[in-house]
Amino acid sequence: MPVYNLAEYRSNKPTHLQSSLPVVSFNRTELGVIMSLYGRMVASGIWRDYGISHLKDVAIFSIFRRTADFPLYRIEKHPDLKARNSLYIVKAMDGQILKRGNELKRVVSVLDKRNLRLVG
Repeated sequence: MPVYNLAEYRSNKPTHLQSSLPVVSFNRTELGVIMSLYGRMVASGIWRDYGISHLKDVAIFSIFRRTADFPLYRIEKHPDLKARNSLYIVKAMDGQILKRGNELKRVVSVLDKRNLRLVG
């Protein structure tokens, strides 16, 4: 009967679980800021769904009015652009950049102002 070293077994992850390339993702604090805004907009009936993509060079939080639609807005995290004051970028459905900066709360505030205008 073969004897296995448990420490070696635990250190060798199965190949399907190993990531060859690191991906960009939102951390807990960033998601808290985004989900706080998202929750307010859902409660207002403006937004309905979201999607998160973690890619090699960018993390994207997509916001939808309806599930089957194209995203109304995208909040993107670009770590490579931090030196150019573009760590976070908010884009509209057509790809237009609405706001960019290195402070997430300030960048996503453009969505708060844009969607909560009073119509009179």
